[in-house]
Amino acid sequence: MHIHILGICGTFMGGIAAIARQAGHRVTGCDANVYPPMSTQLQAQGIELIEGFSPDQLSQFDTMPDLFVIGNVVSRGNPLMEAILNQGLPYISGPQWLGEQVLYSKHVLAVAGTHGKTTTSAMLTWILEFNGYKPGYLIGGVPLNFTVSAHLGGGKYFVIEADEYDTAFFDKRSKFVHYRPRTALLNNLEFDHADIFADLAAIETQFHHLVRTVPGDGLLVVNGEEQALERVVTRGAWAPVERFGQELSNEWSLISQEADGFIVRKSGKEMATVKWAPDSGVMGRHNQLNALAAIAAANHIGISPENSARALAAFKNVKRRLETVGVANDVTVYDDFAHHPTAITTTVDGLRRRVGKSRILAVLEPRSNTMKLGVMKAQLPASLEAADKIFAYGANSGKESLGWDLDEVLAPLNSGSSGRAKAFDELNALVEAVAMEAKPGDHILVMSNGGFGGVHQKILKALSG
Repeated sequence: MHIHILGICGTFMGGIAAIARQAGHRVTGCDANVYPPMSTQLQAQGIELIEGFSPDQLSQFDTMPDLFVIGNVVSRGNPLMEAILNQGLPYISGPQWLGEQVLYSKHVLAVAGTHGKTTTSAMLTWILEFNGYKPGYLIGGVPLNFTVSAHLGGGKYFVIEADEYDTAFFDKRSKFVHYRPRTALLNNLEFDHADIFADLAAIETQFHHLVRTVPGDGLLVVNGEEQALERVVTRGAWAPVERFGQELSNEWSLISQEADGFIVRKSGKEMATVKWAPDSGVMGRHNQLNALAAIAAANHIGISPENSARALAAFKNVKRRLETVGVANDVTVYDDFAHHPTAITTTVDGLRRRVGKSRILAVLEPRSNTMKLGVMKAQLPASLEAADKIFAYGANSGKESLGWDLDEVLAPLNSGSSGRAKAFDELNALVEAVAMEAKPGDHILVMSNGGFGGVHQKILKALSG
């Protein structure tokens, strides 16, 4: 088939494009912003890209595409989408296409949760790969053990990052209801995506829709210390449930060995020890729980905890997860995707465990839709408590502007005359302030779910100067 993908440069839709190409289809696509690294990754696989959503592109093809696959970035009013609708051309959402054309014949291992989906999916995929299972996978980031974020695979197993965000403008269900997993991992659950969910209860309902699709001979691997997930499971579970967590009361538990790794316990019995590689980039208690969940999911398909531990000893984290961007004048700059207050907390705490008493300068852009709406703003000061200095950026105008006063929200961090937290609405001013404050031995942690105007390289350049 010839498949044309609208919104192809997003991580998820780009992954679908790669999988469709590997399955033998001719794949073309378009997006508003066609730029590296996704554009080069797709073009290297023989995928033709078109800039923009002009309906004129329909006349550029020698024959009309057999199917248009629609990403959730596309809404009514999009010129190309309107032309597709007016001409009665066949279209489908990305998640539905993936479910019907690829996943239907696979044993799907789906990783869901508010936080840690990408890292846990990467861990689980690597465990399968290391143990010779040749899995297919679609991960919402670039795992450093692999060269691409999506692959069709050569076996019966497929690992997918199961996102609760909505499917498409014509299908407002969560993406993950299309995946029909046999092994479903529910990692955690908090309120997020305030632009599409009214409250936590609405997200819990979507998670229960996922639970309903797991067959009776499947498995639910559930964080046993999350009340929201317990409410989800209590609404009905038709597959066995194995809980994981810190406490011994869970079927899967752990004994933390701090930065080095942890001991895996099943039903109270010690099964294996995970030792992180020195260059893994993995740290923090949250990543120990992510790994424990991946071990439990892998156990369901016959990979022993001991063999999973061997794989994790060679695991490298995902790009943009406490990734070291560079060092200038003995100041280390990191990049991290954290944007939800809970993720910010665990990221800062994880770095604190690594660097000890060295200073951490947190540079934050509260850019997600939930943060811009101000739903989580009250939790922001506490999430940054472990940082020594905080530099936050929020635009005053345009589509990226905040709907609330950043200075006012950060005020609790400035008790007395500490001047510990500063807000900026101009990026260059923020860069200058960070560079002026930084001293040899400091660690600058940049957190955003976007490109943040290339602030990482700007800070490194300013430090070098």
